[in-house]
Amino acid sequence: MRDRRIILSVIWIIIGVILIGLAFAGKVDSFWNGMGSTLFLIGILQVLRFRRFNSNAEYRERVEIAESDERNHFIRGKAWAWTGYIFILATSVAVIVLKIMGQDALMQMAAVSVCFMLTIYWISYYILKKKY
Repeated sequence: MRDRRIILSVIWIIIGVILIGLAFAGKVDSFWNGMGSTLFLIGILQVLRFRRFNSNAEYRERVEIAESDERNHFIRGKAWAWTGYIFILATSVAVIVLKIMGQDALMQMAAVSVCFMLTIYWISYYILKKKY
């Protein structure tokens, strides 16, 4: 599993370098330059993190305990749930505000986002209900 993560990190670095190179060559716009820089940075940080994980037994033990700890799993699940609730509420308020402001295209995009999230929720709910 960890080998796949290292390979994925190297892939992020390669894609990042390619996007940065294309931006400097004028083939793509600044968005892709920023995306490439971000992917490059994430890849480098992940490789450094894996290197530390493999070379430092104390750090490896702390990470493995944190990854397997039930309390951390519970907190991560709650954090995702709160993120979903806050996203739905904030985007729903944005739909109303954008409609009042006459920004119909943005309002429609926000409304579709809310509908999409709620659809994912209900599908996940029924799948998990059958599983558990």
